[in-house]
Amino acid sequence: QVQLVESGGGLVQAGGSLRLSCTASGGTFRRYAMGWFRQAPGKEREFVAAINRSGSTYYAESVKGRFTISRDNAKETGNLQMNSLKPEDTAVYYCAAGIYISSYYHNGAYDYWGQGTQVIVSS
Repeated sequence: QVQLVESGGGLVQAGGSLRLSCTASGGTFRRYAMGWFRQAPGKEREFVAAINRSGSTYYAESVKGRFTISRDNAKETGNLQMNSLKPEDTAVYYCAAGIYISSYYHNGAYDYWGQGTQVIVSS
């Protein structure tokens, strides 16, 4: 059973940056694809970014050019660098992992989830 723990959330002004981390345990990290999703109040959980085992990356249109996903298999950690943050990026951010991912963009494709970390971007 894989456990995922997010960290790095907080309050930041618009235009600022945050770096989220997701630390995994209980599994062979390099075998898993990782994704980041977010959920704002009153909205459905939405895809943000994903990285597969080979290091290929995928992004939602709304974050392309601003967010960068990466992974460090030796540290069993995934990261999401968020730059040029906007108020509409405010949400709880979740990391997710799975071995057999049919679609990186759909939350139902992932097997394991973290508890989430809050990101608030003030205007």
